[in-house]
Amino acid sequence: MNFKDQREKFRSKAISAKEAVKEAMQKIKNDNLNIFINDFETQALKQADYIDNNFEKFKNTPLSGVPIAHKDIFCTNGLKTTCGSKMLENFVPPYDSTVIKNCNEAGSIMVAKTNMDEFAMGSSNETSYFGAVSNPWNSDLVPGGSSGGAAACVAADITSISTGTDTGGSIRQPAALCGVTGLKPTYGLVSRWGMIAFCSSMDQAGPFSRDAFGCAALLDAMASYDEKDSTCSKRIEKNFESLLTENFGSLKIGVIKNIDSLGINTDVMQSYETSKSVLTGLGHKLKEVDFSELSSGICSYYVIAPAECSSNLSRFDGVKYGYRASNQKDISNLYMETRSEGFGDEVKKRILIGTHVLSAGFYDAYYLQAQKVRRMIKNKFESIFKDVDLIFMPTTLDQAFEKNRKDSDPNRMYKEDLLTIPANLAGLPAISFPNGFKNSLPVGGQFVGNYFSEDLLLATTHKIQEVTDWHKMTP
Repeated sequence: MNFKDQREKFRSKAISAKEAVKEAMQKIKNDNLNIFINDFETQALKQADYIDNNFEKFKNTPLSGVPIAHKDIFCTNGLKTTCGSKMLENFVPPYDSTVIKNCNEAGSIMVAKTNMDEFAMGSSNETSYFGAVSNPWNSDLVPGGSSGGAAACVAADITSISTGTDTGGSIRQPAALCGVTGLKPTYGLVSRWGMIAFCSSMDQAGPFSRDAFGCAALLDAMASYDEKDSTCSKRIEKNFESLLTENFGSLKIGVIKNIDSLGINTDVMQSYETSKSVLTGLGHKLKEVDFSELSSGICSYYVIAPAECSSNLSRFDGVKYGYRASNQKDISNLYMETRSEGFGDEVKKRILIGTHVLSAGFYDAYYLQAQKVRRMIKNKFESIFKDVDLIFMPTTLDQAFEKNRKDSDPNRMYKEDLLTIPANLAGLPAISFPNGFKNSLPVGGQFVGNYFSEDLLLATTHKIQEVTDWHKMTP
């Protein structure tokens, strides 16, 4: 069931919040894809009772009585928050993150926390301490990462909405591989307070749903100014759901010149070409733009992100909270053994890279140069948006791929983020949506918009979904 129908059933009293929760919990218990790390049946039923008993208070809220699953990166008061790591396996925060608080107030009911790549580092959801997540379309394939559990949850019809985070494509890539819609908002639109940090200058929380309608309603709940987050932007509030039907007229949509030279899979390119025809059929004009700097983004990202990761993860030392190695004789051994035992291989690799590029003698050669490339990409986007309203391109190079690719082709794994990373480097909003179906698997396309143009991204995607059925297909 899609979000719109589920919410309407609650509002019309065709189904109670408690009945919706019980249905979701039954699906969670039958999950064989390793989508969830923890579920919260007792707390969810208690919250559902509260919402049902206060129907008038919640009937017109954005997420009225709808079950939701949150990526296990958002702190939840009194409930485990693991970030997919042994380091936080038993961590119980004493507060709710702003995203959790906002969603609760908007009438949603948290039923579970979804599996994820450890500390959000990965593109396949295979680095989690709690095991890999499988793609609902084919359990031998990955769902994408790092928010693979959240995307798979919606694709498998367990909940109609879920939350994720996007640092280099971690919402849009799994949305594409699982055949759902996922939005990365403008950096600063959604508060990062209480969201466990990976790369603070790029991390951004966003919504998953089958379609743009669900994403718009969830974004209405998630987005708010938060004085506790110094990177949060104070903007004129928009109601994204009501703006879905806004007529933005004929748009100029940028398509990147020579994009087929970036190693994109043939089936993905075919779906991209088909989608371009849909756009022109809706009255939009396509304009070819030169973005030769696009492929430089991935090099910049894999210097900056590990650098920030090495700094952010230094707090996990076995002293303050989280996992602690036992029987250590001195503080140096405690630090070393705790971090050796508590972190997985991918996290250790990125910490080492980050520490290296920030060290004396290498800072200017690597980190400073990467920041210059980041600025170059941001300037290029600003130049392009003087001539076009949106940029359209495939979300990923491939469709969902086989597990353990990192062993046979690690470079290809990192390259999967090639088309998503530039929006993160520049802090721009972007949305991925199903735009084709090949080899019994979904394909994703994405729009990138100018700053705080989420209303335009959602409305344009919504109109595409009114004339296509790709988003309605289920595993």
